[in-house]
Amino acid sequence: MTAQRAAQASVATALLLGGLKAWAVARTGSVAVLASLADSGLDLVASLVTLLGVHWAAQPADAEHRFGHGKAEALAALFQVGVIAVSAFAILLRAIERLVRHQAGTDAEVGIGVSLVAIVLTLLLTRYQRAVVARTRSVAIGTDNIHYESDLFLNGAVIAALALDQYFGWRGADALFGIGIALWLMWGAWRASVQAIDQLMDKEWSAEKRARFVEVAGRHPELLGLHDLRTRTSGQQDFVQFHVWMDGRMSVAEAHDITERLEAHLAEEFPGTEILIHIDPEGQVDEPGNALAETDLLNPPAPGPDA
Repeated sequence: MTAQRAAQASVATALLLGGLKAWAVARTGSVAVLASLADSGLDLVASLVTLLGVHWAAQPADAEHRFGHGKAEALAALFQVGVIAVSAFAILLRAIERLVRHQAGTDAEVGIGVSLVAIVLTLLLTRYQRAVVARTRSVAIGTDNIHYESDLFLNGAVIAALALDQYFGWRGADALFGIGIALWLMWGAWRASVQAIDQLMDKEWSAEKRARFVEVAGRHPELLGLHDLRTRTSGQQDFVQFHVWMDGRMSVAEAHDITERLEAHLAEEFPGTEILIHIDPEGQVDEPGNALAETDLLNPPAPGPDA
């Protein structure tokens, strides 16, 4: 509920700022303000889609989705990327047109005033979001927080563009800042698309996180080896599966008790992770010649002389 309230707050903020900036665009005709309005519209879409995506992703696994619905967040992110890219391209064309025609805006005071209000409201929202993230560790709200914090720089750019254009006679400033904002939005869309695609393609955890996972598992001396470690992330849920070598003389009950303790320990160190462990007798090789699957991560081979 705390994360949902934070998402609702971001939706309300985007609605309020969108209305103010739409009025400011009508008064000023500024491309920079138009770009800021588009960003607020994207904020609203992003917050709504994120709210729906997080709600869908949080649904428990069912008969048709045994791994849950976590990838709904990545699908929602790709939708946002498409909206951002189209809007940024439209802003870029509008800014280039104004730059070529040397059009000047009016009523800079309106645009500057609205941008100052936007900065204050965004500061309040981001402070609240950080508090929510500290309590809930919500990935979705954390990502939303990063996006809104970047809006502080965007609104500052709008103020600079209007001031340079209206008060210092630099007639191309508004259009140039509009081009810069459009390119910045495109860059943000690219970064978001990479993260979403990584989840949809089941990209492995970072090398550092995998190494820490192996180190934690290695604290259990009953494990004689660990191989075929596979990791992925789906929404806020992590998934891990791996094989372990154990003494082949153990009973099934003994091996089960060890893996139960191991799972509990790993779950404590890596909360929100679903773990699947396969037990092999020591020395068992399932895929001969497959170094990716069969390399013992607890006892990796020593590097050769050319390494």
